[in-house]
Amino acid sequence: MRSHASRDFKPLGTISVMPVAKGATLDPAQTRAGILQAATRLLYQRGLDGIGVAELCAIIGISKETLYRHFGSKQGLVRAVLEAQSDRILRWVHDAVAAAGDDPLDQLSAVFDALARWHDEPTFRGCAILNAATQQHGDGTARAVAHQHLQRQLAVLTDIAGRAGVADAVDVAKQMLALRVGATVLADHASDTEAARLAKDAALSLLRSRLPAQTR
Repeated sequence: MRSHASRDFKPLGTISVMPVAKGATLDPAQTRAGILQAATRLLYQRGLDGIGVAELCAIIGISKETLYRHFGSKQGLVRAVLEAQSDRILRWVHDAVAAAGDDPLDQLSAVFDALARWHDEPTFRGCAILNAATQQHGDGTARAVAHQHLQRQLAVLTDIAGRAGVADAVDVAKQMLALRVGATVLADHASDTEAARLAKDAALSLLRSRLPAQTR
């Protein structure tokens, strides 16, 4: 999970810190965005169980009261971080599809090519949303966000399959999503640098095999 530091933040290692003078008045939206930015990196690096509220607030540079005022609880912050990450990923996927042109096969290739570039980034540690859903105990916040996130990705792949003329577009899209998610797991846990490429080849073969005979 990555974010770009704004001009209002100063980097401390890999975490962005928001210095706030006591008694200073800040724009609430700016403060909330700053907390999200810093917490996004921290929770991705450390995991949900790897840091408590007190340490999280100390590193970010805010009080517990500020965190609770903007997010209600740590779980509220976690939900906001994960939902924002899902939005970023879906924008990234939609941008890749749009840049590929009108051919569904090219669009599918672009989705997996973008995945490969993400896997190659030095900060890559798997999918933050699915990682959080796996780590979470008790409260189902992360699992709910993960379910919605996967459904959003499935919708993109279903649209690609449908525009290709595939009759069982949803079923094919589920198989392609399994390849996409599986490639990320392999890249993260097995350090498999070829996972995205192999998944792309399999997804393209699958889509081609389901195309109407006249378009193959």
